[in-house]
Amino acid sequence: MRLDKLLANMGIGSRKEVKQLLKAKKVTLNDKVIKDGSVKVNPDSDKVCVDGDPVVYQEFIYLMLHKPTGVVSATTDAKDKTVIDLLSEQEKHFQPFPVGRLDKDTEGLLLITNDGDLAHRLTSPHKNVSKMYEAKVKGELPADVIQQFAEGVTLDDGYVTKAAKLKIISADEETRISVVQIEITEGKFHQVKRMFEAFHCKVTYLKRYRMGDLILDSQLPPGAYRSLTEEELAYCFRLKNKEF
Repeated sequence: MRLDKLLANMGIGSRKEVKQLLKAKKVTLNDKVIKDGSVKVNPDSDKVCVDGDPVVYQEFIYLMLHKPTGVVSATTDAKDKTVIDLLSEQEKHFQPFPVGRLDKDTEGLLLITNDGDLAHRLTSPHKNVSKMYEAKVKGELPADVIQQFAEGVTLDDGYVTKAAKLKIISADEETRISVVQIEITEGKFHQVKRMFEAFHCKVTYLKRYRMGDLILDSQLPPGAYRSLTEEELAYCFRLKNKEF
């Protein structure tokens, strides 16, 4: 990789700014001052410093975000704030994107990365990576609703969902509000809401707290994020390299 490209990719500055840093003799490669940005470097073994500070090359970024309500799962939006707007400029430089989507009024676990292969593994219905949600549902659920979820629910467009697991945590007969837990392995548009709409019930609150083995950090308030832990990264890499 070219030295100037590595520096620009790591957010040290624009190509023009990097060129000025090189000209000012502020960049060293293996303790030698380098003024030529076209010099090739090995990010894994060469030591690059700017003003004496080491520059550690990083290709991918992996962040766990507690998505708040009112924010859209997109990289850009003309009207609403996006999950990418919640990140610092340093993280935005990696051009990350949300893995899968959570509706604007849905909160919970969202992985932010620029690793397309991992994103595909986590979201493809053929990979059978489960997603767990907690919901509040208003309306009268049928007595056999758990079985119907297990057999697949017919949505409004005729699509029959893959088998899903439903657990009723509580049900208030007076208010007709139930708190439920849902586990699915696909992510059709508004799927969880539409599954309950098939039974003439309305989801009034929805939160995702698990994707595969990634569990929403209880210490993360809505809008906050952190890098994945080594254990979480290990899971992602195992999933990424797994043969299906």
